[in-house]
Amino acid sequence: MEEKVKNIPDFSHLERRKVPEEFTWNAADIYPDFEEWKKNKTLLQKKIEQIKALTGDWTTSPQKVFRLLSHIDEVEREIDRLSVYTNLFSDTDMGKPLYQSLKGEIQVINVNLHSMLSFIEPDILKLAERKIAEYMDREPALKVYAQFFDAILRLEKHILKADKEEIAVLTGLFSGSAEKAAAMLNNVEMPFPGTTLSDGKKVILNQPNYVRYRESKVRQDRRKVMRTFWKHHARFKNTHAVLLDAQLKQHLFNTKVHRFKSCLHAALYPKNIDVAVYHTLLDTVKENLDPLHRYLGLKTRLLNLDKMTYDDIYASSVPAVEQVFTIEKAKSLVLESLKPLGEEYQKELNEGFESRWMDIYPNKGKRSGAYSSGSLYDKHPYVLMNYNGTFNSVSTLTHEFGHALHSYFSNKTQPYPTAHYPVFLAEIASTFNEALLVHHLIKTGEDSLLKLYILDRYVEELRGTLYRQTLFADFELAMHREVEKGKTLTHEWLDHEYLELTRFYYGHKKGVMKVDKYIENEWSAIPHFYYNFYVYQYSTGVVAATALSDMVLKGGEAERNRYLDFLKAGGSDYPLNTLKRAGVDLTTPAPIIATIKKINELIDEMEKIGEK
Repeated sequence: MEEKVKNIPDFSHLERRKVPEEFTWNAADIYPDFEEWKKNKTLLQKKIEQIKALTGDWTTSPQKVFRLLSHIDEVEREIDRLSVYTNLFSDTDMGKPLYQSLKGEIQVINVNLHSMLSFIEPDILKLAERKIAEYMDREPALKVYAQFFDAILRLEKHILKADKEEIAVLTGLFSGSAEKAAAMLNNVEMPFPGTTLSDGKKVILNQPNYVRYRESKVRQDRRKVMRTFWKHHARFKNTHAVLLDAQLKQHLFNTKVHRFKSCLHAALYPKNIDVAVYHTLLDTVKENLDPLHRYLGLKTRLLNLDKMTYDDIYASSVPAVEQVFTIEKAKSLVLESLKPLGEEYQKELNEGFESRWMDIYPNKGKRSGAYSSGSLYDKHPYVLMNYNGTFNSVSTLTHEFGHALHSYFSNKTQPYPTAHYPVFLAEIASTFNEALLVHHLIKTGEDSLLKLYILDRYVEELRGTLYRQTLFADFELAMHREVEKGKTLTHEWLDHEYLELTRFYYGHKKGVMKVDKYIENEWSAIPHFYYNFYVYQYSTGVVAATALSDMVLKGGEAERNRYLDFLKAGGSDYPLNTLKRAGVDLTTPAPIIATIKKINELIDEMEKIGEK
């Protein structure tokens, strides 16, 4: 099932232009070159100018409403294409000023467009619900905007008058500056420390190497890597604190200007998500830390440690069967594991693998991590990887293509106004794919040690997705509450709060794991803290994905079709409603408790195998 190889291609120190084409994504599927990009940018600006002619009396008839909104859709689709195209270059060669400049141009155009369109929400509110319903009856084409209208009407108390809303929208010119500065600091400008491993190998601890070597089966090496990396990172903690404080002050600005009760309320209310969902997650997880502590205790025994420390958390509990996966082997495993989703899903997934939707390996100046860019309505998604051959990389591959195929099916099924699924649903399809991958590997594994390895990696994924992301959500809520008090986020406060929460979740005082002080600065390398209450959705996502994957694996064609309908729903309804139709109710703690119960069952299985 797995094949042992000596090397995975290493382009991490090569300039982008030297990476073989077959390992890179094909940007030409959007535009053949930047000359065509420039032509389309010019055409876009003309289309934006045409908006003015459509706005004068746009609410006086349903036909005029449809004409304006459909024209804006055309403009936004072109912005998506222009933006994604520049991202494909800027994210794989971050040190090149040209790409950053072009990316900035599109951001300015986008901000100016939304500033120009600031009249739309106030004008729709003037029409009121009854008039809008009448318009949709008179012009059936308008019904594709029903969800759009409803989302605005329920925000009536939080939408400003047109002139004030225009000013608020203009803050978008700089609202992402702190996030971009932090990304540039972490990925490009901050020098990376070097260290020497126990075998004499000298490594530069850039982000890909840090992720790789913190998993080392040699405890001395992973401890040295972790402590060297974070000791070096702490040299920049003042700058990181200033940037994070600036970002959260922008969240606070939006909260106060639009008259929301809190930053959390401002982030969740537009998506029709009650803040109780957030608090239920935090409370339920914190009340059920025993399975996490139980897993850490088992891991301590499997690694033959006298005491587990934070340096050990990324190490495989079963180092004897650690193996390396080529990218071709990883693709094969992902395809096999997702067969329960049927031929249509398989066909599109294989198309993505074979048609260069993906940028595979790290290179010099490439951003860290992985993502799927699924906003292209009339094109295919793109997947960024930093593939290193580990099991985690295989999981990331199926995870990101879960995003990509979710976008693909939403775009294929829904009209443009409802094609983009809400962020709250964004992590479900990806985590669902991971669950099916693990199920396949456990089912086809022939020896107990291999099954133990796979189970360990899966429980580790659940630890990282449910428990760790809930810890992050807890920290994010604490940060926002601090700025809501009128306080400034200093590195001292951030370090202390992060360390205390980490120690609480991982049972430091209970003797489960020793969390040394050096990790207090880990918050400074988490880009998601700039995303305004994003991380909790990883946790709710894994809860929903666990329920849905169980439904598909235990069910038949009807259950598979229900899940595919979920993928195809896009943004046609509010996210909690879409999930309820799929069979998951996140307004109660029940699915969270069921996921925690499953973690306990997986640990039971690990302990049985471990005893053998």
